[in-house]
Amino acid sequence: MLADGAAWAVPEEVPVALVYNRRNYAVMLATPDNLGDFAIGFSLAEGIIHNAGEIEAIEIVSQESGTDLHITLNAERLERFDLIQRRRNLPGRAGCGLCGLENAESLTAPLPPIADRAIEISLVALATAMAALPDWQPLNARTRSVHAAAWADADGKLLTSREDVGRHNALDKLIGALARDERDASKGFVVMSSRCSYELVEKAARAGLPAIATLSAPTAFAIRKAREARITLYARSKGRFVRVT
Repeated sequence: MLADGAAWAVPEEVPVALVYNRRNYAVMLATPDNLGDFAIGFSLAEGIIHNAGEIEAIEIVSQESGTDLHITLNAERLERFDLIQRRRNLPGRAGCGLCGLENAESLTAPLPPIADRAIEISLVALATAMAALPDWQPLNARTRSVHAAAWADADGKLLTSREDVGRHNALDKLIGALARDERDASKGFVVMSSRCSYELVEKAARAGLPAIATLSAPTAFAIRKAREARITLYARSKGRFVRVT
């Protein structure tokens, strides 16, 4: 309740610990819904797994202090995980996208290029998808303070959406949902309710997403990384979409 008596719903934000086979990896601040999708999408974006089938089980444990995601990797992936793990257990703020990096060189490491960027997206499709996005944001309709990441087909029809206080968390959840449902991510594009930052490009590259359309302009670093990964960026400017890369 606000000082003037108006009712205002606010989104929840809790520490979410990601634990792989009893090995602590990271703690992120996130909206505590669709956490199974978050576990899969985060694991894919971090390069911990190559596909959802390498996860044998996900247990969501809610506690007073937050939520633990106990993720069980299969034996082959666990062996690889132990070799490459950077053994971080750092807090991840909702908006920064940098927490837990081993060093600055991690930012300049080459992204895997999208193998096939053949999808053609018309300006009509982009406008259609963005116009439909509010209908896929039930949490934001109540709070006006969370981000959405949605996936549309080439015609701009939205098929899946996820929300979170953090734009990169929302994209992780979306990527996890696509992987869980065995959808071909390369056959559509992402629509985001935020600006496009470098970590969104990085996650899209690892998920094989060929294009991202955002509500506002990308950063210069995001543009450079998108070109490196052969991802097409679109941004809305003066009421219409423009192609950035």
